[in-house]
Formats: sequence, C-alpha cells, structure tokens
Amino acid sequence: MKRAGLLVLMLFLQFSVLAQKTNSKEENAVSSQVEILRQAMIDADGAKLKALTSAQLSYVHSNGNFQNQSEFIDGIVSGKSDFVSIDFQNQTINVQNDVAIVRHVLSAHTKDDGIDRDIKIGIMLVWQKQKNKWILIARQAYKLTT
Repeated sequence: MKRAGLLVLMLFLQFSVLAQKTNSKEENAVSSQVEILRQAMIDADGAKLKALTSAQLSYVHSNGNFQNQSEFIDGIVSGKSDFVSIDFQNQTINVQNDVAIVRHVLSAHTKDDGIDRDIKIGIMLVWQKQKNKWILIARQAYKLTT
C-alpha cells in the first residue's frame, strides 16, 4: 500500500515538473515575441508589427484612445508615434493554455509629432497562441499612480 502511494506521488511530481517546463518554454516564447514587438516599435517596422498582431487587435492607450491593428501600425510607421527608445521594466508573464498575459512598465523616449517626451506607463498585453505562434490580441495602457 505504501508503494502504491509512493508511486502515485512520484507520478504527480513528474507531471508537475513537466507542466512547469512547458510553461517556462511558453513564457520564453512569449518573452521573445514581446522583445520583437519592442524593437519593431522602435524601428517602425510595419511588416513585423502586422505579423505580431491580430487583425482584430484592440490597442488602448493610457488616455483611453482606441486603435485597431491598422491604426496602431499606421501611427508607428507614419512617425506620429515615434519611439526613440523603449524599456520594459518589472515584466511578468503568466501563461494559461493558449493565452498569455504580460504586464510591465513601459519607460520610453518619444518624438510624437516632433515633440520630445519621456513617458512611463503601465501596460497589459494579451497574447494568444494561434497556429503555434504567439500573436498580440489586446493591449491596455494605464497611468501609473505615484
């Protein structure tokens, strides 16, 4: 009887370790996509931004302005939103099946409409795994409380 209990415990631990390794692998994959997004925003790379985002993207700014995928990409590519530098701080990634929630503080230097600004806002990104690729489906920015 003790052997059966020990066997069940060992099987449970193996599945637990396997689940943690899978989650870690997916977290790394999402982290990589977030980094590609960061660089594509700095580079104003419309092709990469399109490949990283859903056609049904909901992109919400800290002032409440909403953009769809094409408006988001056009804002970056046109230079209206010109990111000179972007740093993601205190990033966390939580993967649940085919959805990942990424939270971080975005600290950036911008040149929006030719005006230099430094911004620091909170961000929540929602990624979904589609056809074995993590795609950004939603983004919500919010003002940080001091």
